[in-house]
Amino acid sequence: MEPLNALVSVSNFMLIPALAYGSQLALGALGITLIFSILRFAHFAHGDTMALGTAAVIGGTLFLQARGASIDPLPTALLAIPFGILIMAAYMLVTDRLVYRYYRRVKAKPMIFVMASLGVMFVTNGVTRLFMGTGETRFEDGQRFIFTVREFREFTGLAEGLALRSSQAITIIVALIAMGVLFWFLNRTRAGKSMRAYSDNEDLALLSGINPERVVTITWVITAILLVLAGTLYGLDKGFRPFNYFQLLLPMFAAAILGGLGSPLGAIVGAYVVAFAELGITFAWRRVLSYLAPEGMEPSSMMQLLPVDYKFAVTFAILVIVLLFRPTGIFKGKVI
Repeated sequence: MEPLNALVSVSNFMLIPALAYGSQLALGALGITLIFSILRFAHFAHGDTMALGTAAVIGGTLFLQARGASIDPLPTALLAIPFGILIMAAYMLVTDRLVYRYYRRVKAKPMIFVMASLGVMFVTNGVTRLFMGTGETRFEDGQRFIFTVREFREFTGLAEGLALRSSQAITIIVALIAMGVLFWFLNRTRAGKSMRAYSDNEDLALLSGINPERVVTITWVITAILLVLAGTLYGLDKGFRPFNYFQLLLPMFAAAILGGLGSPLGAIVGAYVVAFAELGITFAWRRVLSYLAPEGMEPSSMMQLLPVDYKFAVTFAILVIVLLFRPTGIFKGKVI
């Protein structure tokens, strides 16, 4: 029974949260790698545009809740996601028309695009804070747990308990569906094949009659969908605070670079590696090891490599190591 208790403990406090967190990062990292592949620049406004899209979903959620709309036991926010996608897609297309399109026409260097995206980041951050403030906003409703620790203990008879929150299960399921649909779109549809051709060889794609502005538009719309899904799922799981989404920029970029910029599969793999690294290194293993250690040899310390406050240091270390030793990433994407 002791190994089972150890497995339940590590699943409850590390494995399931890491799967949910990795799914959220994967959706965001996919947006980063798509923008880098098609538009060929690092989109530093990614975290703040995610926050704005989530704010739009929250606004739609509050509107629906005020009118008694509900899909209990699921959160009402799922009904508001299409509204958030519509607002986010419009915002990103307007931003592209006002900012990025000019630099594409004059064939500006990637660094110019990066600096422009930093300007967009600050503007977007200000807009989000204007409407949402700087404090935390909770917008989840419906059934909070699929099963609780007490229910698990009563069912299994184990000393350790396992709880599965609805937000975690929804995150994993929605992320898997979104990833599957994206891969189907990129590989099976004419628009998706055009995007891949444009990413592989821009000049050859233009000679083949591919409309570059149409490809760019589709890229922004897909990115808006991914950002709204990722931001909403993250907010349901951990609450909404604008600064938290800015902090997500580092792990999302680390995931995309680790997997290989330009590789959608690499972005997904990199996201889960980053998530498990962050939670695994900052996890206190004492409770788990107490079940596995021989009697009388249980650890007395927390068996924690780094405090939780240093989880972003883990991500930064991963990013530095990848850039130094394998800048093309796991799946050999484009060199930064």
